Amino acid sequence: MARNYILRRKTQHEIDERVERVLARLGNPEPPLDLRVVRDLLSLDLAYFRKDDPSLADEVISRMRMASKQIIRRPMLFFEAVAKFDLRALYLPDNKRILLDQSQPELKHRWHEAHEIGHSIIPWHDGAMLGDDRFTLNQNCHDQIEAEANFAAGRLLFLRDRFTAEARDHAPSIEAVRALKPVFGNTYTTTFWRSIETWGVSLPIVGMISGHPHPARRSAEFDPATPCEHLVRSSAFAAGFGGVGEVEVFKLVASYCQPQRAGPLGEAEIVLTDDNGDAHVFRFESFSNRYQTLTLGVYQRPYAPLVRFGT
Repeated sequence: MARNYILRRKTQHEIDERVERVLARLGNPEPPLDLRVVRDLLSLDLAYFRKDDPSLADEVISRMRMASKQIIRRPMLFFEAVAKFDLRALYLPDNKRILLDQSQPELKHRWHEAHEIGHSIIPWHDGAMLGDDRFTLNQNCHDQIEAEANFAAGRLLFLRDRFTAEARDHAPSIEAVRALKPVFGNTYTTTFWRSIETWGVSLPIVGMISGHPHPARRSAEFDPATPCEHLVRSSAFAAGFGGVGEVEVFKLVASYCQPQRAGPLGEAEIVLTDDNGDAHVFRFESFSNRYQTLTLGVYQRPYAPLVRFGT
């Protein structure tokens, strides 16, 4: 599912308390956060695998002599889990080891590592890490634990309320995302996602992460039924616009995007219908960094159709 999973406030609070403890033990560091220091504090090990090279199976398993009990009982379980969920990273709780897919772009390693650190500090995740069919066979449980680890990673990498304070100094916009990105040392995508979560607690905001929306720039693998990687809904948007999906948003965005390869692709005011059937105006803007297109839609006002009077 492209739409992000919205966690309950109670769950967010419980996870945030654990992130707060970690950062407090580190002395509440300045950004950007050094994940090596976090791993040292939590006694976590880091290793790499390459899922695009199955010949490395023996090497990976041999390096896990002290690894998790699940791996020892069934060595190929690791690679089965990687294939089943298309994993880029994995946390093995038995020996507190994080495994990252080395074939992934290096820029993504920071997020993947933080995501697995998130799993490690959430105690109820241990049963979900390899081999517990009560979790791995239930897609909803899988989606929830991934969303919980994502939330922990975001609160960690963006130093909790430090990012909140800085983001709220900016009006919601892609330009603001670009300004915030270098401060915390994270990618545009993760900064974009975290900004929507921060700005959109009470303001409906929706973001889309996709390939280029213009028909002339779409890849050969483009599928109109699944047109984007992620539809990022703020909590306020999810509460009021639950019926708005990625296909609808992508079509509306494609209607204004220009074909240039990179930079600003265009902007427009777009009308979306809420769950009560009322129409509302959002300001949309899209920006391409050549690899992905980031689209931000921010609530403006209720839609008031123009009424023409006869003369």
